Amino acid sequence: MGLFNRKNGFFDKLKSGLEKTKKLLLTDVDDLILGAKVIDQKLYDDIEEALIMADVGPTFAHELIERMQEQVKRKQLTQPELLKKVLRESMEEILVSGGIPPVSAPAGSSLVIMVIGVNGTGKTTTIGKLARAYKDEGKEVLLVAADTFRAAAIEQLEVWANRTGSPLVKQQAGADPSAVVFDAMKAASSGKQPIVIIDTAGRLHTKVNLMEELKKMKRIMGRELPGAPHETYLVLDATTGQNAVSQARLFHDEIGISGIILTKLDGTAKGGVVIHIARELKIPIRYIGVGEGLDDLRPFDAAEFVEALFD
Repeated sequence: MGLFNRKNGFFDKLKSGLEKTKKLLLTDVDDLILGAKVIDQKLYDDIEEALIMADVGPTFAHELIERMQEQVKRKQLTQPELLKKVLRESMEEILVSGGIPPVSAPAGSSLVIMVIGVNGTGKTTTIGKLARAYKDEGKEVLLVAADTFRAAAIEQLEVWANRTGSPLVKQQAGADPSAVVFDAMKAASSGKQPIVIIDTAGRLHTKVNLMEELKKMKRIMGRELPGAPHETYLVLDATTGQNAVSQARLFHDEIGISGIILTKLDGTAKGGVVIHIARELKIPIRYIGVGEGLDDLRPFDAAEFVEALFD
């Protein structure tokens, strides 16, 4: 059934990729729990501090401690080592509840995916991997180079278009991105390419201009092809931790995001941001990247993620 559905040892890769996160998140918690003779307020405080340090976010950490206290009060938890079970169950619950299924393409039309994010997150490469995966599923893909600010971004997407055998809609560097999007929507309305993936600029130093530009592009998509973009994916670099959460909040408030693609999970101790984003921003994690390889981008599986972290 294509790249997205083949394991290819991905679980092992995910497990080794999450080693640094596991070390930061669970080693401290394990040490605290194993060293505790009794469950007391100091243990709760120490666990909460360890969780916040691991980037899961204060809201999740606080709720988890409340859940632990409640279960202890009801005598459902009597030994410190049982607290880890509550941590695991709580994480899985939050991540699974955020799993809203992706949108399907309207009948006879294309599924338009707008991909946004700051430069340096691996956005264009991620788009290439997505295109490759869809092609492996037998779907035709149209790539759209609407990051006209950087000539390198257009060239990079062109490489991916050639590699995946996908047509590319582009204009010269410096062209109006909305004009590129307009051309793409004309092509999309024919429905010949069921999947349309649009690359966009990500320069945060002109934040206001960037947001206005993205909003304009979104308006043009919706005007030319009602309902487009059907998905707006934000690509985040997991290694930036709290900064990734701030970016998600900013883009979500300004543009509206239907899903997150989290890259570089294999090189970070900050994988806890997955929990933070799912709990506080309530944006589903759609895909995760755990390496440079073409098949290292996969749909996010909450149960698999938690299992890789705890087992």
